[in-house]
Amino acid sequence: MHKNMGSASLHSSFSALLLLILNFHGFCLTEKAPYYSFVHEATTAPPVSFYDYIVIGGGTAGCPLAATLSQSANVLLLERGGSPYVNPERIKMYNFTSTLADTSPDSPTQQFVSEDGVYNARASVLGGGSVLNAGFYTRASTRYMREAGWNEALVNASYRWVENKVAFQPPMLQWQSAVRDALLEVGVLPNNGFTYDHMYGTKVGGTIFDKDGNRHTAADLLEYANPAKIRVYLHATVQRIIFLKAVGPKRRARGVVYQDGTGKRHVALLKKGFSNEIILSAGALGSPQLLMLSGVGPADQLRAHGIPVVADHPMVGQGMSDNPMNALFIPSPQPVEVSLIQVVGITRFDSYIETASGMTFSPSLGRRVSNDLAKILSEDLAAYINKSADAKVDVGTFINGDSVRGGIILEKIMGPISAGHLELRSTDPNENPSVTFNYFQSPEDLRRCVNGMRTIISVINSQAFSKFRNRYLPTEALINLTLNLPLNQRPRHVTATTSLEQFCIDTVMTIWHYHGGCQVGRVVDMDYRVLGIDALRVIDGSTFHHSPGTNPQATVMMLGRYMGQRILLERLFGFGMK
Repeated sequence: MHKNMGSASLHSSFSALLLLILNFHGFCLTEKAPYYSFVHEATTAPPVSFYDYIVIGGGTAGCPLAATLSQSANVLLLERGGSPYVNPERIKMYNFTSTLADTSPDSPTQQFVSEDGVYNARASVLGGGSVLNAGFYTRASTRYMREAGWNEALVNASYRWVENKVAFQPPMLQWQSAVRDALLEVGVLPNNGFTYDHMYGTKVGGTIFDKDGNRHTAADLLEYANPAKIRVYLHATVQRIIFLKAVGPKRRARGVVYQDGTGKRHVALLKKGFSNEIILSAGALGSPQLLMLSGVGPADQLRAHGIPVVADHPMVGQGMSDNPMNALFIPSPQPVEVSLIQVVGITRFDSYIETASGMTFSPSLGRRVSNDLAKILSEDLAAYINKSADAKVDVGTFINGDSVRGGIILEKIMGPISAGHLELRSTDPNENPSVTFNYFQSPEDLRRCVNGMRTIISVINSQAFSKFRNRYLPTEALINLTLNLPLNQRPRHVTATTSLEQFCIDTVMTIWHYHGGCQVGRVVDMDYRVLGIDALRVIDGSTFHHSPGTNPQATVMMLGRYMGQRILLERLFGFGMK
């Protein structure tokens, strides 16, 4: 019988066996503390070094990818930011807003404003966006996995590998429970309880914050790494990828040039070996930017910046999308807990309803509005409350310094369909590229937003949410309050009859789920290899056509683990797991 076994069956058997070995090895390491002997400042790096794999970007995908590859190969991981463990207080849940808005020299956040006039943030820290985000952990849908061509068994095992280290069931306190019950009351059914899975209805998802409010990030996944086979350099900014001269139809990646914190340059090269590769995991902004800086991108744009063209790749930087977020801000007549995203309503019209409470006004604004917040709120709330003859409300009770006693209920649309592009501003890798997302360019995206806002209004007016709703504040007051806040740099159209369509356009914010720029089928193939170039892959959210699930971080971490195992299978046996 074994003599007649086909090669596909043999490959499958070997793949399954290796998968078990890899996962067993990982789970044996779960009790290690987050101290890494292999993490160093880039100033300690030698002028020239050699590795089997060079991973650019120690973020949400790069950390699990490098940890996995280190089980069977020598790996270099280059991260342009610092360590999240230097200041543990900074990554506590209650410091979410202040960390996201941090503009200090050692900030893990790099602020930028898109060409659409929307404030945004880019991670610059080991662990990437998982160090800055609102912590919601939820898987992609089964349909998404199948459309991506991923092996379902390997995907599920990779998710579990991640979850074993960083995912938790959140506590359900009053505000989050009220929004969950309200979603069910207004018909976002069924009640799916607590689950990581993506399915229509209302659910409690996972969180990367433990019961004590400590954040667990993708950097924690480096605990799985083989310390003898991995080196991580911090404050290592890659300047460009080095390519060998063309011998045949394709160029081949050879190494990278990177700069340490003092400005000194270093070179890392691939060891000789056909399987060795450079892998870009620098994120939706960083990966297309670095390809262009290395001469891989639209030829006209590269020449305009004086960059020698290695490969004319017109789709690099195209297909940039950011899931638009719109919200209503609800001052509460009673105290609320501090909570980030825990509950989600997944509607059948493809808008996702989520909530947060007790933070400094808005997670997406941070300090931009904190100084003006009390004044704006007091004036707007007083204007409506004073219209009621029997109002006995002290407006000051809604304000506590620059914090609001209340929360937000937001909607994010699936996809989205609308897309834009990314372009270089300069040849400086430290400078953010120019990016345009074209929010609501698609009428379908706008329709989903309007339906989402209608659902939010129904939630606010529900019986389940009534204890957090002030009866002197009609829906129009909450809408106008939101319209009056400096949410972005876009023009406002505030009238007595502002439509929900105009509200969506005027108050659009990011939820930091931007993706695209190196999409599968356009820039990379189904195995994430850059088309037309050998020994170079891109593995991160820049390869996505749509954002997975309601929130992408779980899937980005999973993808790092998943592709790490696929690459090792190819390295050891000459084939991957399809």
